[in-house]
Amino acid sequence: MRWFIIAIIVISIFSLIRIMMVKRRIRNLPKDSPDEHPSLKQDGKERPPRPQVPLPAQKRSPFSLGFILLILLIVFVFYNTWNSTRQKIEKRSYSEFIQQMESNQIKTAEFTERDIYYTDQNKVRYHTMMPFPNPMLVEELVERGVKVTTIPPARWGRVLEFLFPLILIMAFWFFFMRRMSGQNNKAFSFGKSKARLHEASKSSITFKDVAGVDEAKEELEEIVEFLKDPKKFQRLGGRIPRGVLLVGRPGTGKTLLAKAVSGEAGVPFFSISGSDFVEMFVGVGAARVRDLFEQAKKNSPCITFIDEIDAVGRHRGTGLGGGHDEREQTLNQLLVEMDGFEPNEAVIIIAATNRPDILDPALLRPGRFDRQVTVDLPDIKGRTEILKVHSVKVPLAEDVNLELIARGTPGFSGADLANIVNEAALIAARTNKKAIGMQDFEEAKDKLILGKEKRSRVIPEDDKRLTSYHEIGHVLASVFQDKTEPVHKVSIIPRGFAAGATHFLQTDKTGYSRGYLEQLMVELLGGRAAEEIVFGELTTGAGSDLERVTDIAKKMVCTWGMSERVGPMTVGKDQGEVFLGRELVSKDIYSNETAQMVDEEIRSFISAAHQRALDIMTQHRELLDIMANALFEAETLGTDEIFELILAHV
Repeated sequence: MRWFIIAIIVISIFSLIRIMMVKRRIRNLPKDSPDEHPSLKQDGKERPPRPQVPLPAQKRSPFSLGFILLILLIVFVFYNTWNSTRQKIEKRSYSEFIQQMESNQIKTAEFTERDIYYTDQNKVRYHTMMPFPNPMLVEELVERGVKVTTIPPARWGRVLEFLFPLILIMAFWFFFMRRMSGQNNKAFSFGKSKARLHEASKSSITFKDVAGVDEAKEELEEIVEFLKDPKKFQRLGGRIPRGVLLVGRPGTGKTLLAKAVSGEAGVPFFSISGSDFVEMFVGVGAARVRDLFEQAKKNSPCITFIDEIDAVGRHRGTGLGGGHDEREQTLNQLLVEMDGFEPNEAVIIIAATNRPDILDPALLRPGRFDRQVTVDLPDIKGRTEILKVHSVKVPLAEDVNLELIARGTPGFSGADLANIVNEAALIAARTNKKAIGMQDFEEAKDKLILGKEKRSRVIPEDDKRLTSYHEIGHVLASVFQDKTEPVHKVSIIPRGFAAGATHFLQTDKTGYSRGYLEQLMVELLGGRAAEEIVFGELTTGAGSDLERVTDIAKKMVCTWGMSERVGPMTVGKDQGEVFLGRELVSKDIYSNETAQMVDEEIRSFISAAHQRALDIMTQHRELLDIMANALFEAETLGTDEIFELILAHV
């Protein structure tokens, strides 16, 4: 025990020395000048800079609270150690003490309330404890000639032993709370908003950096004009929308648009996620909403951007599990704050979501988010512009055709296209090229769609030949029909989970005719038909094709009303995903006879497409063999190679 206490003292001394060295090092650091924040513009005028008032120098005591507590702890421990080890004392039981007394071996005895310190004839000091008070014990010791003394209780020692641990705990708690509530640590600032402020001078993003969403930019230009000159609209009694909701799929550029609005208007920009409002403590979300709007009002004119607002603005209702009162309180506070703006306060709320259908109707009413801007996927023109924007900072080879790349990437968002440019740059860098070529873009596109090439995978020759016939079956089924998209290239190089792939130059269609859908099913079943004609058996290679064909035929009958027998009606209803406050159980509103008719019509569409695919493969069997062998040898055929083979043998 003594060595343990000595070790504690040594560690405390070393810790004290370390703390003093760190403090001296911090004092010697050069102090930076305070940051000069740019003045914010309001109503076309600059705010005067805030005067710098010199603060009086604070006299810091060389002895801090922690230093004093550490010294007291060392003194207290050292005193107890010295007091307990100044004389060696052996422990004895009360029975042994009685035996020594009866045998007249005790010379002196010192009594406290419960302890007895005594010495024997050899001046060896012992200690024992009385199990119960015994007044007759002192008289018996005196009769035996023992020198008996009493030790008065050390009042201050008792008080110190009781109060010192309590004071130490309270001091530690005070020191901990003081550090936690400081400026450098916000652990207990639950009610403070987590919004990040981006100064106007640091925002370099403008509408020039946004491409492919021209309609959305036109909608937001009015917001920019209001932030630049609010009196222009207020002069005739007009009111700018207090909230703008950006609706679009992930990666379409909603956050980029909000930053561009801030950069164009030259005002501060607050950004926060919808999930940052709600925590485990009740009332934190509402407090953070209040704090966010207080900061926005202090920095007006400004823009407050709430990303993924559906995390906090979800439709209120009984839902599935209850227990979401905290989220509802946060939403209610958000509704109150948005509706409580004064007309002359230049604070614009911009929010983004990809699920507008689950937002609370009170959030979308006029006076709150009274304008919805749809940020849709870009068309071929928009994709070309996006590729141009992201290709400005990278060197391009002369053979690069951005319009061709855009045509081969239907359904890609702006983030996907930016990723293609980045992947193409990485691929070109691996091969030490000086510029990015068209082949690098094709490789990047295939990698993002299907996965990286797996040339190290050992594929049996029979499987490779089967894949060649399967992919050429898709090609021929597309070439010998007039309503399908043109073939871009075909490959049997394995990528991801696919053994091969056929790429088409798809167009940005918004509506499909029955003839197009029927030919599309023939194209999808071309691979299976080629396998049946050549090998005479079925394989698992057409699994994904059959899934797409079945889905198309089902929608033709049940959704689009393209069946003569069923007629122009919808059968069933797609309930989508289940969310809070929505019904879980759906009921069929059609009879069993109608269901049987639907099954027959779906099977009829698929059977007709399958037969048409078999006819094409049978009619062009020789061309099928020639092109399959060419693909087997080359592993990849482009548009030029495909049509050279077709024109040479047709």
